[in-house]
Amino acid sequence: MKNKLTLTDAILIVSGSMIGSGIFKVSPDIARTVGGPGWLLAIWGIAGLITILGALSLGELAAMFPKAGGPYVFLKEAFSPLIGFLYGWTVFLVVQCGTIAAVAVAFASYFGELVPIFHEDHVLFSAGGWSFKSTQFLGIAVIGLLTFLNSQGLKYGKVIQRIFTFAKIFSLIGLIVLGIFVFGNWDIWLANWNQFWLLQPSYVQDDSGQFVLADLSGTVLLSAIGVALVGALFSCDAWNNVTFIAGEMEHPEKNLPRSLFWGVLLVVSLYILANVAYLFLLPFYGNPEGNDALSRGIQFAFDNRIGTAAAFMMFGQVATLIMALLIMVSTFGCNNGIIFASARVYQAMAIDGLFFDRMKDNNRNGVPGNALWIQFVWASLLCLSGKYGNLLDYVMFAVMLFAIVTIAGLFVLRVKQPNLPRPYRAFAYPFVPALYILLAGLFCLNLLFQKPEYTFPGLVIVALGIPVYYFWKHRSAAATQAP
Repeated sequence: MKNKLTLTDAILIVSGSMIGSGIFKVSPDIARTVGGPGWLLAIWGIAGLITILGALSLGELAAMFPKAGGPYVFLKEAFSPLIGFLYGWTVFLVVQCGTIAAVAVAFASYFGELVPIFHEDHVLFSAGGWSFKSTQFLGIAVIGLLTFLNSQGLKYGKVIQRIFTFAKIFSLIGLIVLGIFVFGNWDIWLANWNQFWLLQPSYVQDDSGQFVLADLSGTVLLSAIGVALVGALFSCDAWNNVTFIAGEMEHPEKNLPRSLFWGVLLVVSLYILANVAYLFLLPFYGNPEGNDALSRGIQFAFDNRIGTAAAFMMFGQVATLIMALLIMVSTFGCNNGIIFASARVYQAMAIDGLFFDRMKDNNRNGVPGNALWIQFVWASLLCLSGKYGNLLDYVMFAVMLFAIVTIAGLFVLRVKQPNLPRPYRAFAYPFVPALYILLAGLFCLNLLFQKPEYTFPGLVIVALGIPVYYFWKHRSAAATQAP
């Protein structure tokens, strides 16, 4: 059992994979979109509710199939190998590797604030219209370091995850406690409270990038809520990564559902309380032309760095250093959790003959070394391309669709395999899974109409996996029939 993941390890993987840089950057965009302090907290609350409903529902599937691969396995069992492959294809091509690239470069950009040679504007090499920046170099180096450490055995990934997840949880708790009880300004809080549910016009950016006012009323408000949820849900994403490594857990049939619930609940609570701290430190409404953190408020924090603005109100000029260190810890730990878990999905696909054959085997340290290093190569190429941010925008819609289909698989398997052992049954079935599907479905429907430039490319990325699936299937069949 010494090489297995405990319940504590699993909870830390859930929470550590969720907490990245989003909580320190997303709230200003939400604030501009929904136009009131109460709505800011409501958006985080709705995103948290959707995520918790998903965790309560996914627990049944995780307990039924406690093996490496997570939703890839669930979708394969509930629907077909093709649907499972399309999930794994999207996860590898964009979702996980794109997130690894984006988080690594975020780490590097904050490191550049401490060490100027790694500043995001520092170009190491350029040719034609392409440039290689120091942030890209450092981002690739960080991905390589974490890949190497995780390839040395399960214990290394566990230790890194424990250290960095505890560090960022306690850092967030420190921000909350200091922001509310020590440095909190009751005049600012009361001013925000007096306008809590006020439907001020929201700010949107026109074609020139300038902020203009847009009235919020009726269906416009509902659409604004749906758009504002994108950032909050992305900050809550990766909560299901722990299911990727079910095969390496102690008592997965019991610990997987528990870790999903407690890990998600912990992070959602911290996110909401962090936003309460922001409302104690900064006015909600601000001026986009303001010269300091106070005048710009939450809505127009410099570069959307609300965490830095809040730290400035507590610690003054040293805030930039404090927040840079905090986000570096947060992003490093977040990436470890993603790198640590994701390779198990590709390994499960390879075992089924649907990915590179070399990815199916563990190395001498008992971990999928080849899968880890192939993941490193693709994530590094995305770092070099600089297009990972666009890819992640495009695929968020597809991610939610896969989440809906995965939870729908719960209903399918209740009919298709009613006698299969279920160590854990979804809480308040069928209401909780159905509510998740409803809320996530409304979110996707709103995105489909409000942000078609993001939704359709995501569907194209998924659809491109169909011919790739048949290529791997044919290749696997040919290899099996070969003498």
